[in-house]
Amino acid sequence: MPVTGLVLAAGESRRLGQPKQLLPYGGSTLLDHVLGVARACPFDQLLCVLGSDAAAVREQVDLSGVEVVENPGAGEGGCSSSIAAALSGVAARSDALVLLLGDQPGVIPGTVAALLAGRAAAPLAVCRYENGRGHPFAFAREVFPALAALHGDKGVWKLLDRRASDVIDVPVAGPVPLDVDTWDDYTAVLAQR
Repeated sequence: MPVTGLVLAAGESRRLGQPKQLLPYGGSTLLDHVLGVARACPFDQLLCVLGSDAAAVREQVDLSGVEVVENPGAGEGGCSSSIAAALSGVAARSDALVLLLGDQPGVIPGTVAALLAGRAAAPLAVCRYENGRGHPFAFAREVFPALAALHGDKGVWKLLDRRASDVIDVPVAGPVPLDVDTWDDYTAVLAQR
Protein backbone atom coordinates (compact mmCIF):
# COMPACT_ATOMS: atom_id res chain seq x y z
CA MET A 1 0.00 0.00 0.00
CA PRO A 2 1.51 3.37 -0.96
CA VAL A 3 2.12 5.55 2.09
CA THR A 4 2.96 9.24 2.44
CA GLY A 5 5.06 10.43 5.35
CA LEU A 6 4.31 13.89 6.71
CA VAL A 7 6.76 15.71 8.99
CA LEU A 8 5.23 18.65 10.84
CA ALA A 9 7.91 21.32 11.30
CA ALA A 10 5.98 24.60 11.20
CA GLY A 11 6.02 25.33 14.92
CA GLU A 12 6.71 28.88 16.04
CA SER A 13 9.07 27.81 18.89
CA ARG A 14 7.69 30.55 21.13
CA ARG A 15 8.91 28.96 24.36
CA LEU A 16 12.44 28.57 22.99
CA GLY A 17 12.75 31.98 21.38
CA GLN A 18 14.47 30.56 18.28
CA PRO A 19 13.54 27.99 15.59
CA LYS A 20 13.70 24.58 17.24
CA GLN A 21 13.96 22.98 13.80
CA LEU A 22 17.49 24.40 13.60
CA LEU A 23 18.75 23.38 17.04
CA PRO A 24 22.01 21.39 16.85
CA TYR A 25 21.43 17.66 17.02
CA GLY A 26 23.76 14.82 16.10
CA GLY A 27 26.08 16.82 13.87
CA SER A 28 23.32 18.64 12.02
CA THR A 29 19.94 20.04 13.08
CA LEU A 30 16.95 18.59 14.87
CA LEU A 31 14.89 18.68 11.67
CA ASP A 32 17.72 17.14 9.61
CA HIS A 33 17.68 14.21 12.02
CA VAL A 34 13.91 13.72 11.84
CA LEU A 35 13.93 13.97 8.04
CA GLY A 36 16.75 11.41 7.94
CA VAL A 37 14.60 9.03 9.96
CA ALA A 38 11.66 9.69 7.63
CA ARG A 39 13.82 8.99 4.56
CA ALA A 40 14.71 5.60 6.10
CA CYS A 41 11.02 4.69 6.41
CA PRO A 42 9.02 2.82 3.76
CA PHE A 43 7.33 5.96 2.42
CA ASP A 44 6.43 6.39 -1.23
CA GLN A 45 6.28 10.16 -0.73
CA LEU A 46 7.69 12.46 1.93
CA LEU A 47 6.14 15.84 2.77
CA CYS A 48 7.32 18.41 5.30
CA VAL A 49 5.35 21.44 6.44
CA LEU A 50 7.35 24.55 7.31
CA GLY A 51 6.06 27.73 8.93
CA SER A 52 7.24 31.28 9.34
CA ASP A 53 10.90 30.17 9.61
CA ALA A 54 10.76 28.45 6.21
CA ALA A 55 13.47 30.60 4.62
CA ALA A 56 15.99 29.86 7.39
CA VAL A 57 15.09 26.17 7.37
CA ARG A 58 15.52 25.96 3.59
CA GLU A 59 19.01 27.49 3.97
CA GLN A 60 20.20 25.18 6.74
CA VAL A 61 18.36 21.86 6.41
CA ASP A 62 18.85 19.16 3.77
CA LEU A 63 15.44 18.94 2.12
CA SER A 64 16.47 16.58 -0.69
CA GLY A 65 13.77 14.03 -1.48
CA VAL A 66 11.23 16.09 0.48
CA GLU A 67 8.24 17.94 -0.91
CA VAL A 68 7.95 21.14 1.15
CA VAL A 69 4.62 22.73 1.95
CA GLU A 70 4.66 26.16 3.56
CA ASN A 71 2.07 27.16 6.15
CA PRO A 72 2.94 30.70 7.23
CA GLY A 73 -0.24 30.82 9.34
CA ALA A 74 0.77 27.84 11.48
CA GLY A 75 1.16 30.07 14.53
CA GLU A 76 -2.55 30.81 14.56
CA GLY A 77 -3.88 27.48 13.28
CA GLY A 78 -1.57 25.07 15.08
CA CYS A 79 -0.76 21.58 13.90
CA SER A 80 -4.21 21.13 12.41
CA SER A 81 -3.67 23.93 9.89
CA SER A 82 -0.35 22.37 8.87
CA ILE A 83 -1.98 18.99 8.31
CA ALA A 84 -4.72 20.63 6.24
CA ALA A 85 -2.11 22.52 4.19
CA ALA A 86 -0.25 19.28 3.46
CA LEU A 87 -3.25 17.16 2.48
CA SER A 88 -3.54 18.78 -0.95
CA GLY A 89 0.03 17.65 -1.63
CA VAL A 90 -0.55 13.99 -0.78
CA ALA A 91 -0.10 11.89 -3.90
CA ALA A 92 -3.31 10.45 -5.34
CA ARG A 93 -1.74 6.97 -5.19
CA SER A 94 -1.21 7.14 -1.40
CA ASP A 95 -3.63 5.06 0.65
CA ALA A 96 -2.36 6.27 4.02
CA LEU A 97 -0.60 9.14 5.75
CA VAL A 98 1.90 8.76 8.60
CA LEU A 99 2.27 11.81 10.80
CA LEU A 100 5.66 12.53 12.38
CA LEU A 101 6.69 15.49 14.51
CA GLY A 102 9.69 17.52 13.40
CA ASP A 103 10.73 18.06 17.03
CA GLN A 104 10.61 14.41 18.15
CA PRO A 105 14.00 12.87 17.30
CA GLY A 106 13.49 9.69 19.34
CA VAL A 107 11.21 8.07 16.77
CA ILE A 108 13.06 5.45 14.72
CA PRO A 109 12.26 3.78 11.38
CA GLY A 110 11.41 0.55 13.21
CA THR A 111 8.62 2.35 15.06
CA VAL A 112 7.10 3.48 11.76
CA ALA A 113 7.44 -0.02 10.31
CA ALA A 114 5.71 -1.50 13.38
CA LEU A 115 2.93 1.09 13.12
CA LEU A 116 2.28 0.30 9.47
CA ALA A 117 2.42 -3.46 10.02
CA GLY A 118 0.13 -3.26 13.05
CA ARG A 119 -2.30 -0.92 11.34
CA ALA A 120 -3.39 -3.49 8.77
CA ALA A 121 -6.41 -1.80 7.16
CA ALA A 122 -7.59 0.20 10.19
CA PRO A 123 -8.68 3.78 9.46
CA LEU A 124 -6.50 5.14 12.28
CA ALA A 125 -3.49 3.70 14.09
CA VAL A 126 -1.38 5.06 16.93
CA CYS A 127 1.72 3.90 18.73
CA ARG A 128 1.00 2.55 22.20
CA TYR A 129 4.21 3.01 24.16
CA GLU A 130 4.77 1.68 27.68
CA ASN A 131 3.59 4.97 29.19
CA GLY A 132 0.79 5.88 26.78
CA ARG A 133 -0.08 6.82 23.23
CA GLY A 134 2.29 8.85 21.10
CA HIS A 135 3.41 9.72 17.59
CA PRO A 136 3.73 8.61 14.90
CA PHE A 137 0.09 8.19 13.88
CA ALA A 138 -1.28 6.63 10.68
CA PHE A 139 -4.45 7.66 8.86
CA ALA A 140 -6.22 5.89 5.99
CA ARG A 141 -7.28 8.05 3.03
CA GLU A 142 -10.89 7.77 4.17
CA VAL A 143 -9.95 9.86 7.22
CA PHE A 144 -8.41 12.73 5.19
CA PRO A 145 -11.63 14.82 5.10
CA ALA A 146 -11.82 14.64 8.91
CA LEU A 147 -8.15 15.65 9.15
CA ALA A 148 -8.77 18.63 6.87
CA ALA A 149 -11.55 19.85 9.17
CA LEU A 150 -9.50 19.84 12.39
CA HIS A 151 -8.65 22.96 14.41
CA GLY A 152 -5.86 23.75 16.87
CA ASP A 153 -2.84 21.91 18.21
CA LYS A 154 -4.82 19.07 19.81
CA GLY A 155 -7.16 18.46 16.86
CA VAL A 156 -5.65 15.07 16.00
CA TRP A 157 -6.03 13.86 19.58
CA LYS A 158 -9.67 14.95 19.58
CA LEU A 159 -10.20 13.06 16.32
CA LEU A 160 -8.76 9.91 17.92
CA ASP A 161 -11.20 10.32 20.80
CA ARG A 162 -14.19 10.89 18.49
CA ARG A 163 -13.34 7.89 16.31
CA ALA A 164 -12.14 5.63 19.13
CA SER A 165 -13.78 2.53 17.65
CA ASP A 166 -11.75 3.00 14.43
CA VAL A 167 -8.37 3.31 16.18
CA ILE A 168 -5.85 0.48 16.44
CA ASP A 169 -3.22 0.80 19.17
CA VAL A 170 0.07 -0.69 17.99
CA PRO A 171 2.40 -1.78 20.83
CA VAL A 172 5.84 -0.16 20.74
CA ALA A 173 8.61 -0.85 23.26
CA GLY A 174 9.85 1.95 25.48
CA PRO A 175 8.40 5.26 26.59
CA VAL A 176 6.83 7.90 24.35
CA PRO A 177 9.76 9.72 22.67
CA LEU A 178 10.31 13.23 23.99
CA ASP A 179 9.53 16.23 21.83
CA VAL A 180 11.20 19.60 22.14
CA ASP A 181 9.07 22.49 23.33
CA THR A 182 11.31 24.03 26.01
CA TRP A 183 15.02 24.27 26.77
CA ASP A 184 14.56 21.60 29.45
CA ASP A 185 13.03 19.31 26.81
CA TYR A 186 16.00 19.97 24.51
CA THR A 187 18.47 19.17 27.30
CA ALA A 188 16.59 15.92 28.05
CA VAL A 189 16.55 14.93 24.37
CA LEU A 190 20.30 15.55 24.06
CA ALA A 191 20.91 13.46 27.17
CA GLN A 192 19.18 10.48 25.54
CA ARG A 193 21.44 10.48 22.47
